[in-house]
Amino acid sequence: MGCAGCTVCNTSDGEVKGCKSNGSCATGSCNRLNTYDWLSALDVRDAYPFDLVEVSFKNGSHKGFFILENLPEIYVGADVVVETGTGYDVGRVTLIGELVRLQLKKKRVRENTVFTAVIRLANERDLERLEDARQQDIPTLVKARAISRSLDLDMKIGDVEYQGDKRKATFYYTADGRVDFRELIRIFAREFRVKIEMRQIGARQESSRIGGIGSCGRELCCSTWLSDFKSVSTTAARYQNLAINQAKLSGQCGRLKCCLNFELDTYMEAIESFPERADRIETLKGKAILVKTDIFKGLLFYAYEHDHGRGKLYPQTIDNVKEIQHAAMRGNFLPDFKEMEGLVKPEEFEGGGKDYSDVTGAVELPEEIRRKKKKSSRFQDRRPTDDRPQQSMNRPQQSNRPNPAERPNTGERPTGNRPQGNRPPQGNRPQGNRPPFRQGDGTRPENKPNENRREDSSPKGEA
Repeated sequence: MGCAGCTVCNTSDGEVKGCKSNGSCATGSCNRLNTYDWLSALDVRDAYPFDLVEVSFKNGSHKGFFILENLPEIYVGADVVVETGTGYDVGRVTLIGELVRLQLKKKRVRENTVFTAVIRLANERDLERLEDARQQDIPTLVKARAISRSLDLDMKIGDVEYQGDKRKATFYYTADGRVDFRELIRIFAREFRVKIEMRQIGARQESSRIGGIGSCGRELCCSTWLSDFKSVSTTAARYQNLAINQAKLSGQCGRLKCCLNFELDTYMEAIESFPERADRIETLKGKAILVKTDIFKGLLFYAYEHDHGRGKLYPQTIDNVKEIQHAAMRGNFLPDFKEMEGLVKPEEFEGGGKDYSDVTGAVELPEEIRRKKKKSSRFQDRRPTDDRPQQSMNRPQQSNRPNPAERPNTGERPTGNRPQGNRPPQGNRPQGNRPPFRQGDGTRPENKPNENRREDSSPKGEA
């Protein structure tokens, strides 16, 4: 098996040689998360061949160790059929010989715990069944996510992997805590008709299985070569003078990027030569604060504090800052940073000597003109004003109605133009003249005090 773009696997005439020609693929395109077989380049044969081999499945998504018995034709890159305890699976050999012993020690696997073995080399029929199993992964993943969502389970199914004989399916999921998926397994077994295995993984392992392109433009390290996930903290970003921006420091898995640890040791060694307590330095001109640090060039940039902010930046070498600190401890404050400005070579600092003045308050944007919002119509005063016409458009003028205050107090309600019919008596209420609803001045009558109300405010029980 070989890759289309691999110069090691392909010859000049276009014939695919595979990884058998040199023992391993140098480009890593044939198998992700592979281990470089450096013993094959030495052309040294093992005096005592090791009887275990490393086999990867689904293009390196997971690997396992198997016993090799009476199969001398096995080589790195060969497709083999192996036992799994629940059937058989088809994988690719990634390591043989003494390097397998080192991998066992690295992954803390004992030799006596390996019981399954390699059956034979895979034929065309085995590879066809494996391809059919891989084509069922995506449809099964979609159905599995829909079923888990219908059960309201707090979990996310990230990947599905069928065995080579399609008798078993492994579901990889992520969850914050423990999930009771007993009902989910029963539904999966009834829906897919295979043996179900649920395996919980972390966010980094999920990104490793799915893969993708990072912010650097290359494929994710966790899906190509990185196999050990170490803890990453924001301290690594602070040592490298990176802005603590969670959006930029986080990878596709939602955790801090693993590449923050790649150059951390180099930064730690370079920082050891920098002076301590160098954030503020006092001179006769005033107090200077540290603005930024160039770790690999060994430069520290200071600026004097003013009422209007910071002014010009003064680059200083590590030795100069240490000399200033020792002089300040003896009480000999130097007059200004300008005396040491010539000690920094121009090629060490691009743009050195330029005046980076603070323009705070000098440049101001014009005030934004905002229009006043119109009030809602229900809050507007509907009374006519001088600026607004008294009559609306296409609306007839209303007749002059008498003022309620000018109505005669006859003791009866005005009936207007409504027909006056004899209304039947209601209940035992007397049908006399009803009191006027409004007084002559147009106001509501005052509430009379309740005669039965007790005016004594003394507490109960007292006379």
